[in-house]
Amino acid sequence: MEEAEMTIPHLFMCPISLELIKDPVTLCTGQTYDRSSIEKWLAAGNLTCPVTMQKLQDPSMVPNHTLRHLIDQWLQMGTQFDPVLCTIDCLASLKKNLESDEATLEYKCQTLQKIQALTEESQSGNSCLLQLGFLPLLLELLFGKTESKLSQECVKFAEQALSWVLRLLSLGEYEYLNMLNEESKLESFQVLFDQGTGKIKRSLCQVIEAISSSLETRELCAKLGKNRKLLKGLILLVHQTYEASDAGIKAISALCCLESNRQNLVQEGVINRLLTYIFDAERHERNLAPKALSTIELLLELESAKAALINNPNGIKALIKMVFRFSEHEGSESAVRSLTIICTDSLQAREEAIGAGVLTQLLLLLQSQCSARTKTKARMLLKLLRSRWD
Repeated sequence: MEEAEMTIPHLFMCPISLELIKDPVTLCTGQTYDRSSIEKWLAAGNLTCPVTMQKLQDPSMVPNHTLRHLIDQWLQMGTQFDPVLCTIDCLASLKKNLESDEATLEYKCQTLQKIQALTEESQSGNSCLLQLGFLPLLLELLFGKTESKLSQECVKFAEQALSWVLRLLSLGEYEYLNMLNEESKLESFQVLFDQGTGKIKRSLCQVIEAISSSLETRELCAKLGKNRKLLKGLILLVHQTYEASDAGIKAISALCCLESNRQNLVQEGVINRLLTYIFDAERHERNLAPKALSTIELLLELESAKAALINNPNGIKALIKMVFRFSEHEGSESAVRSLTIICTDSLQAREEAIGAGVLTQLLLLLQSQCSARTKTKARMLLKLLRSRWD
């Protein structure tokens, strides 16, 4: 069907030109425009978003591939696309409920439940939500206001809203998280982490993982790494419930992508907490001991981390436990490499490792079905340990 024969859906119309969007781009405010129209707006010296009139903290434009795909579908399908447009209209109406300052948190929770029901049967549901600007809206609702103490209604809303944020972040739109660079919003993040339920804490750990995984949010990742209160909170999670420990370890491991973060984590005692987790890991059928161990290996680039491990009464023993396990070899190579790092410069560490049975563990590993690379590392460690008698 020809474009001229169809009424252009409101969602596909540029707010500036009122014509079909040809090259959709999204501003930091979450509003989408046709590239040529918004470029003319900005070139004229305007420093605000035409729809919201918010000042643009970041004038960059992000291509909106989701909307481009929806417009292409509409052009190809014509009237057959009407059911999708009906869903979009309903979602746009529900969005207004979330935006309303007069709506209670309970009503907003009910709105999120309606959105769930409306999108669960739609393959393009998440994409529509993203295009309609739900992600920046939910982030603003979560972190826009600082509450000194969370109410029960606020906790309930935060649990639901964070679930949706994680769902939408799975589409890769991480740049919206940069709103947390604002001190007030980061403070709200901290309040939620400190006072929130276990579910909220686990969700925020996943948000930290998302922040740490993207180059677009690298500055924010560094900012989180300087927040000592947050780091202490993450480290405390590691020795709580099974689910909390796993969430904490994943978030800590993600933050270690930056060297500055690694230094701060070590200073806050992360080595001892991870070692305790590894040492107690066999109590749980499933655990993240291998990830905890790989995180320790990365941290051992720092002299302070080496000292913390050597000074921990169970430090060497925890590593040796991971060298050979009958059920699996995941983590064996990290254990061997970590022991090699520690033993290379420390006679004390070599003597303690030998006394704790590392030679037996290495020999068992060499007779197992582990990888050739792991066996090579094991032989190198054996050679290093023999130097004790040289």
